[in-house]
Amino acid sequence: MDARFLGIAELVEAPSVAVVVDVMRAFTVAAWAFGQGAEKIVLAESLDEALALKARHPDWVALKDGPPAPGFDTVNSPGLLRSIDLGGRTVVQKTTAGTVGALAVKEASLVLCAGFVVAEATARLLRTRDRDTVTFVVTGEDGHADEDLACAQYIARRATEAATDAAEFLRRAGESRAAAELAEGVRQGVHPDDIALCLELDRFPFAMVASSEESLMVLRPCAVPSPADEASI
Repeated sequence: MDARFLGIAELVEAPSVAVVVDVMRAFTVAAWAFGQGAEKIVLAESLDEALALKARHPDWVALKDGPPAPGFDTVNSPGLLRSIDLGGRTVVQKTTAGTVGALAVKEASLVLCAGFVVAEATARLLRTRDRDTVTFVVTGEDGHADEDLACAQYIARRATEAATDAAEFLRRAGESRAAAELAEGVRQGVHPDDIALCLELDRFPFAMVASSEESLMVLRPCAVPSPADEASI
């Protein structure tokens, strides 16, 4: 597998396979939404689109970055989302970086959204595409967010080297600017457990695949073969 790591602004053409990484916090939140029973997540292009979708589908759950706002049900915090029952529901998500990155590669043949909480499942899915060039989209800080780059590098390594140790990658993420901003209250709409939840390795057993459905970019959980199943193939 040939891996490359790009910021959103560096994407000049649709990649074949894209892994869009937003550790703190969009795709940690997305994984928790599925863990809480959500059926699918619609990735909105703007706050206005998120509100319009919510208006057309009042039973959908709309969330955004930052503090609570009229029309939105909750915010982009795994610590807050984990207490919400989302069984069978659709979530509409709009964030500053993660959803933007996923929409930027919507023409790719395969789009995965990832954080540390789904790292192993994502790496296992990539192993099935070992002849492809994989573009890891580092969404935060114009492609320089170390928590996203560390996670992307870990998944890339794990996809080819099963014995890769996550400790150094998690350390980098924990010492990142994003982690400091969450800890210091620079960012709003934060739960005290958010950093720890974002650094919880392989909390969920699924990967997350985004694809176009009726003009919307929709994220869904995807079961992947277990290591034992891989060995038997």
